[in-house]
Amino acid sequence: MTNYLITIIGPTAIGKTALSIELAQYFNCDIISCDSRQFYKETSIGTAVPSKEELDAAKHHFIQNKSILENYNVGEFEREAIEKLDELFQKNNIQIIVGGSGLYVNAVLNGFDDFPAIDESIREQLNTDFEEKGLDYLVETLKELDLDYYNYIAENNPQTFKNPQRMKRFVEVCIGTGKPYSSFLKKKSNTRNFTPIIIGLEADREIMYSRIEQRVDIMMNQGLLKEVESVFSHKNLNALQTVGYRELFDYLDDKITLDFAVEEIKKNTRRFAKRQLTWFKRTENTKWFTFPFKSEIIIKEIEKDIK
Repeated sequence: MTNYLITIIGPTAIGKTALSIELAQYFNCDIISCDSRQFYKETSIGTAVPSKEELDAAKHHFIQNKSILENYNVGEFEREAIEKLDELFQKNNIQIIVGGSGLYVNAVLNGFDDFPAIDESIREQLNTDFEEKGLDYLVETLKELDLDYYNYIAENNPQTFKNPQRMKRFVEVCIGTGKPYSSFLKKKSNTRNFTPIIIGLEADREIMYSRIEQRVDIMMNQGLLKEVESVFSHKNLNALQTVGYRELFDYLDDKITLDFAVEEIKKNTRRFAKRQLTWFKRTENTKWFTFPFKSEIIIKEIEKDIK
């Protein structure tokens, strides 16, 4: 019997959660979350974790299962998610993954690349260099050592240049191996015991932006500022280098006003959604549906692929 993995992709605030629950109920299956922002127990409002009612409506996995204090990466997620899917496919040959983190979705569908072990002394030296010379030093070093990957980040996700942990990782691989970071990508051939059925959700830009702004207002009314205050002492952790938290950290640091912070969250979320859509539009064999979606039509399209 063939296993099928219904994969729901699309930008933030588009309606992926609601659709995934409808499909899980229809196909009587579970949901694997591929949203890297929703892994952490300490954050829920700013990461749009599904409500208790939504979580009760279908069995979810990989939601608030880690702490922001833990180091957790896409390679670990890939291994854990594939193990969980192997278990779930024994009960039902149809399962669902959903999320806006393209790297994590791709890791489940295609696997994540293997990198050589890096000498700890290189990492320690980069930490020292970062403390002394700042983030710009790491960015310029990556540009010098791996121009291809530098250009890829600049085009697809420039926010990555502001993430010290990831920049240190890219540079340490270049230095530790003597090869560009990009040379290790897509080298590993992975076999999967499922056939993906990929559903893409999109909307006209005005609708997408309106939904994003409404969501931010709802988050603020739900207590996002209080949530951010609760993790403020950990503001430098990698798990918190994300839209909605960075801006309010700046407010709590008296760098900007609260009104300006909220407008920045909306602006940066719109930019994030645009980058998400650009990433996902490159996903091959995707069936795209434009908001407002009718789940019964999507179900019919899925059933055409299930043999």
